Amino acid sequence: MVGALCHKHGICFLVADTRGLVGQLFCDFGDEFIVHDPTEAEPLTAAIQHITQGFPGVLTLRGEDKEHSFCDGDLVTFSGIKGMVELNSCSPRPIRVQKDRSLEIGDTSTFSPYLHGGIVTEVKRPETVRHKPLDRALIQPCVVAPSAQEAHRAHCLHQAFRALHKFQNLHGRLPQPWDPVDAEIMVTLAQNLGPLKGAEEEPLNEALLRTVALSSAGVLSPMASILGAVTAQEVLKAISRKFIPLDQWLYFDALDCLPEDEELFPNPEDCALRDSRYDGQIAVFGAGFQETLSHQHYLLVGAGAIGCELLKGFALVGLGAGASGGVTVVDMDHIEYSNLSRQFLFRPWDIDKPKAEVAAAATQDLNPDLEVMAHVQVLDHTTEHIYGDNFFSHVDGVVAAVDSFEARHYVAARCIHYLKPLLEAGTQGTKGSASVFVPYVTEVYKGPASAEASEDAPTPVCTMRRFPSTYEHTLEWARNEFEGLFRLSAETISCYQQACTSLADVDGPQMLTSLQRVLGVLRVRPQTWRDCVMWALGHWQLCFHDDIIQLLSLLPPDKVHEDGTPFWSGPKRCPQPLKFDISQDMHLLYILAAANLFAQMHGLPGSSDQIALRELLNLLLQTDPPHPAPVLAESGPEQLKELQEALEVWSKGPPLKSLVFEKDEDGNFHMDFVRAAASLQSQNYGISEPVDHAQSMRMVSQIIPAIATTTAAVAGLLGLELYKMVGRPRPVGAFRHTYLHLAENRLQRSVPSTPAIQKFHHLEWTRWDRLKVPAGQPERTLESLLAHLQEQHGLNVRMLLRGQALLYSARWSPESQAQYLPLRVTELVQQETDWVPEPGLRVLVLELSCEGEEDNTAFPPLHYELW
Repeated sequence: MVGALCHKHGICFLVADTRGLVGQLFCDFGDEFIVHDPTEAEPLTAAIQHITQGFPGVLTLRGEDKEHSFCDGDLVTFSGIKGMVELNSCSPRPIRVQKDRSLEIGDTSTFSPYLHGGIVTEVKRPETVRHKPLDRALIQPCVVAPSAQEAHRAHCLHQAFRALHKFQNLHGRLPQPWDPVDAEIMVTLAQNLGPLKGAEEEPLNEALLRTVALSSAGVLSPMASILGAVTAQEVLKAISRKFIPLDQWLYFDALDCLPEDEELFPNPEDCALRDSRYDGQIAVFGAGFQETLSHQHYLLVGAGAIGCELLKGFALVGLGAGASGGVTVVDMDHIEYSNLSRQFLFRPWDIDKPKAEVAAAATQDLNPDLEVMAHVQVLDHTTEHIYGDNFFSHVDGVVAAVDSFEARHYVAARCIHYLKPLLEAGTQGTKGSASVFVPYVTEVYKGPASAEASEDAPTPVCTMRRFPSTYEHTLEWARNEFEGLFRLSAETISCYQQACTSLADVDGPQMLTSLQRVLGVLRVRPQTWRDCVMWALGHWQLCFHDDIIQLLSLLPPDKVHEDGTPFWSGPKRCPQPLKFDISQDMHLLYILAAANLFAQMHGLPGSSDQIALRELLNLLLQTDPPHPAPVLAESGPEQLKELQEALEVWSKGPPLKSLVFEKDEDGNFHMDFVRAAASLQSQNYGISEPVDHAQSMRMVSQIIPAIATTTAAVAGLLGLELYKMVGRPRPVGAFRHTYLHLAENRLQRSVPSTPAIQKFHHLEWTRWDRLKVPAGQPERTLESLLAHLQEQHGLNVRMLLRGQALLYSARWSPESQAQYLPLRVTELVQQETDWVPEPGLRVLVLELSCEGEEDNTAFPPLHYELW
């Protein structure tokens, strides 16, 4: 009834539901829903080389842009053209692509001659979507499925949900957990529903229907996270008319979480309700499973957007909530203002605090039974004395929610070394992936060696205001500065103006804290261009001098950790404050860009006159040096009075303009601000910068913010794989790698590959394997180990000393094989020829490579267990 009413009045209608390990989502956006921006891809842009006057006019492109992707019939607009300015303001024009890749753009015969410059930009075409109402879609469903086989499974699940609703109407309840009688009743109900219209008449999969019925009484946090995330993205599509909506039913099942052998399915007694917060999970997996899950201890690396979602999930499913279980979270970063929009364990009053510590405390608030330990030291090769043998011996598994390929590779290498399962996830806008790597069962992690492995791959970078180590980090910080100063601050003030008349109307501490922070940064409402320059100069002083002085007072250059290691080491660069210098180009560019953006936000005229700006700055520095006001941090009566007075001043003027970042528009100062801010922070931290403006623009275009919907989805997908890690070992067919693209309605799941086997003559191994030295061997010197290699594997071995590493040259015994195998110790640095393993050492890693005149092959390392 509600669905029919919404369809009649053109109201978008969505239905989402989960039952145990299956879920459904239905979308009805009406008879004629127009999508203005159908795809996530940015419009094509290219730099113009020349435009002819004629009918048709012919446009040629510059350099690399000559190999463009424009097609016949595309609509384009123009901007920044000098000379033929008529094109800058014209309506979208259709183009034709010529053999030489130039573009015909219509009649230009009456336009002014082209001089130079300009950008041509694709205009996306709207698309119309037509949906059936719920009553018709129930009997004639259109399902999202990439293949006929998956479409049939989706139709079976469609009938299963219909039968569950009928069962509930008849009996006033869902089938009892793992009750075979109730399950058979539901299967019969599904079979009696009759065939679906428009679907191939195949018999329903009774085994699938039965399994759905047996587990349907459960409610699982990961399933809710996945279906909720996809539904939220569809809501955004309905509001924004951006991206094509689902057409119309989506079915998702994770029945692969159950044992492959039906004889191992839970029994009704083990799944009976216990008045526990985990009853929804026990109804699917049983109380014994829940007990095992509570004793697990997992390491989470990264407490950012995905990490926060994972910690929420851990608390809800009870991972490590038992006496001997727990979760350790590692993150060296601190909370930024921009994090609050997508990292939901953090609040405004947590800004500047360590992410790991705040996330740990917030997770324990969600589940007091869960012990969460926080580590703020980075996990990399510089901290292996902290995260070493003893640390990993207490870990059952690792979850990586990090923001760089380098970090992923390091975490994966630690998991290979210590034989720990790894769950790994990443997002790029509405794209996401969730992967699982299990010792001896699946392949090892083989992501690209760096973010630059693909020229077009977006660089995943973190927001690290205090600890940047690359230019990408400073660019991301600069982008977040832009958002916080010129978009979010305006939106916060506008929100207050629309909803409140005084601070007494402010709803909750979060809004109050946001207002304090925004007014502490904006300070006073400008009236003139001079006021805007004064503000920009003060903010320069705050960011690149005062904040650095404050940081060094809290974390001085000689600070050390409790174990004696320097705090400022590894990726943590010790910063130095800058002194404003009007002769420095980047100093001046920052003031020029920031002052103009501040003026735009307040509806004031700006200025591009750098000579006049220098004169004004010289005057201001002599008469009124910068003195940034501190951000209000208290909420006492005096502070609230000051805040109320400041808000009254801001409320009298016109509404602030929220600036939306646009990198391709010349003269808007957006890219100038980001480039200057990133350059100045790089100078603070001694980070080298790109040599040209174009490279900075490419880097900024690759920064894709984390989106709450995608992070929730991948966190839920990892939660499903976590279930499979608990209890008895599972075969490779039970696990799933998942790739999703919410903008394009794609969700692909695949079984991981088995470990790759490396062969050299009779020797075979995988990255997970350990070649064992006999436990009873009396001598454990290096010579005895090498003798064992020769005896067991036919290697003639001699030792070489090269620098600080031990190298072993080994030749295969058959004289016909002239290939050599250098074996390099990667875990130890010694020079003594009578080397003896240090106490507690378990594994010696040897790297093999085959060196010959025609063959130069690298092999995965061999790991030798010394006992």
